[in-house]
This record gives sequence, C-alpha cells and structure tokens, in this order.
Amino acid sequence: MNIKKIIFVRHAKSSWKYNVSDMDRPLKNRGIDDAGIISQEFKKLSLSIDFIYSSPANRALSTCKIFQKCLNHSENMLSITEDLYDFGGECVLEFIKSIDNELNSVMLFGHNHAFTSLVNILGDKIIDNLPTSGLVIIDFNVDSWEYVKFGQTKKIMFPKDYRL
Repeated sequence: MNIKKIIFVRHAKSSWKYNVSDMDRPLKNRGIDDAGIISQEFKKLSLSIDFIYSSPANRALSTCKIFQKCLNHSENMLSITEDLYDFGGECVLEFIKSIDNELNSVMLFGHNHAFTSLVNILGDKIIDNLPTSGLVIIDFNVDSWEYVKFGQTKKIMFPKDYRL
C-alpha cells in the first residue's frame, strides 16, 4: 500500500488597501513574513514533495513562490490550477481525485473556506479555521488519488505558534 500525502497551505494574509479584483489582491507585509516563517519551519521537516499546485490568485501564487524559494523547488515543479481558486471545496476535491498517480506527495496553495472544510473532511483532526499561511499535512493509505477519503492529519502549522 502506498501513502499519498497532501500538504494544504492557505494563502498568506492579503491586503485590501488596493482597488483590485479578488484575483489580483496582493499580500500584506505580515502575510509575507508569516509565509516566510511557516516555509522555514516546514523545511525543517525535510519532506519530499513531488509536485506543487497553486490557485492562480495573486495571494496564493505569491505565497507559493515564497515556499518554492525557501524549499529550493524549481519552476517546473509548479502548475497553476484554476480548480484551486475555489472557496467551497468541491472543485479542489475533484482536482485531488484527478492527480497523476505517479505523484505521491503534493503541495496545494489555495483558499478558505475550501481548505478548512477539506482538512476537516479528509483528516482525522478538526480545526476551527485554517488561518492565512496555515499548513496542514494529511497522509492517505491509498494507491490512487481517486480513493482519497479518510486520512491521518500528520502536522498542523499555524503562524501564531511560530512567531517570536
């Protein structure tokens, strides 16, 4: 039996001070700092990641780039995926079930309420809210992504737990 691993990362805190579309909203400085903190802490786990998928929204992709830089992942390990620009979770779940079975460990950058909902449905620990820059790792004992249903929540990382 294989293990499939999903690392869910909610985008960092975004700024509302610019008159831009939801898709184009940039990160706040605190968001940049928090994403940096969590990416550094995550790096200490030394987990291998086969591929990274990000929502096309500026705040998610910017968060993703902070992690990629910290983890030294190349650009060709990233796919920008419309299905992750989802707030309910249905599109994200359909996307997960369609991931190539050659991949065993994927990192997803996206949004709430979809990510809080999915980590609660798929994992075995309940969280009230996945905060901005929050990260949750869930392992699944399945050979195929299409069978992802009930996993084990392996790690929960919230910025407030790591800020100095």
